[in-house]
Amino acid sequence: MRELRWTSEEGDGIEHLTFDAREDGFEAESVVVGQRYGHAYGLHYAVRCDTQWRTRYAWLKIVGGGELELHGDGAGHWRDGHGLVLSSIEGCIDIDIAATPYTNTLPIRRLPLAEGERQPISVAYISTPDLQVTRAEQAYLCIELNREYRYEGIFRNFTANLRIDDDGLVIDYPTLFRRLPRAY
Repeated sequence: MRELRWTSEEGDGIEHLTFDAREDGFEAESVVVGQRYGHAYGLHYAVRCDTQWRTRYAWLKIVGGGELELHGDGAGHWRDGHGLVLSSIEGCIDIDIAATPYTNTLPIRRLPLAEGERQPISVAYISTPDLQVTRAEQAYLCIELNREYRYEGIFRNFTANLRIDDDGLVIDYPTLFRRLPRAY
């Protein structure tokens, strides 16, 4: 199990994440303290992926606020924590939690991109702190295999080159997140 932290470059936020690669897939659990649109929040979340990096489960809880649970089958079919079908994100394999760079790891690892190859995808985008789930169009381009990828938030006309480590975890996400050195 690994532990790491990111700091927000937009404000006074920090994230502490545990990441574990297991025989049956990958798990992450995290706590984020941040602010978005002038509102401070605390977020606790957990994400489970299968061995092919397809999101199978996500749970998010805003401290003192809402909670969200998502169950995916790995083929783009989703249900909420009450078993209700979420047709608005039908076909999405990955989730993107706005408050963290961790969820960029999911498509980077899931997509078998060669250097110079670009792949557009639809994701289940989870805004924070309101935990609203919407479909969002994104793309990833492999700049250097297993080292650097370009993220394109097509839905918001935003791009950033992401440097990653050997596990695919973001080291640097210019203007948004920066990994802190291990000092704890």
